[in-house]
Amino acid sequence: MSSRKPIGFLDSGIGGSSVMIEALKLLPNEDYVFFSDSANNPYGDKDDDEIISRCDEIVDLLVRKKNCKAIVLACNTASAKAVGALREKYSDLPIVAIEPAYKMVHDENPDGFTLVMATRGTLESEKFNKLFYKYNNNKTDLLACVGMADLIEQERFDELQDYLENILKDYKGKTSNVVLGCTHYPLAKKQIKNVLGDVKFFDGANGVSRQLKRVLEQNDLQNDKTEQGKIDFIDSSPTESEQELKKKRFFKIISEEKI
Repeated sequence: MSSRKPIGFLDSGIGGSSVMIEALKLLPNEDYVFFSDSANNPYGDKDDDEIISRCDEIVDLLVRKKNCKAIVLACNTASAKAVGALREKYSDLPIVAIEPAYKMVHDENPDGFTLVMATRGTLESEKFNKLFYKYNNNKTDLLACVGMADLIEQERFDELQDYLENILKDYKGKTSNVVLGCTHYPLAKKQIKNVLGDVKFFDGANGVSRQLKRVLEQNDLQNDKTEQGKIDFIDSSPTESEQELKKKRFFKIISEEKI
């Protein structure tokens, strides 16, 4: 029996648009509700209990008020810190969680020097460390990019370029692979390339979208309509004008596929 209920997306801001683009390619006929928690961005510097509590509030809203049939944690920090608690509490709800695409490096270019760019919260998490030590090529540096998601979220791209010039200066000319361990970071590929040159990017957007498709099929939750699905966007910014700006930028990214 198919379902016309929407799929809920959760992110600390609009970075999860990079995941939504991939989901739309695979599942264009599904309906979506995207919750952008801009009021609490970034998640990467918050403690575990705060992240778990906030994600719980959002999932509860997506289930009770929006009747979502599945949840995608389109935020690496939320996935790393909160997915276990959420799956335990919402045991009947399919929850798909993104993770840094470090295994893809192992599969596609294990001999190249790899830089993993992520939030401190993601890099310090048990979930990421298990993944890292399983596939470590011993040619990898982990870089906590404190404040980077915030610069992207606020579209402060001149400051972002200066920021990247500073934190990436030691990696010029030696880096082959860049793992983008935060869903905001694909929105800054151009700026990263300006510093590092022609590197190969890896992110978890396609993988989590394929997993979402599998989960829907396994649970017989696919939408049976044939027309393009709709996207409902919610932002937690404190004012309507801020919410409207986030909404416009989100749909601009989605429509132009700027990643």
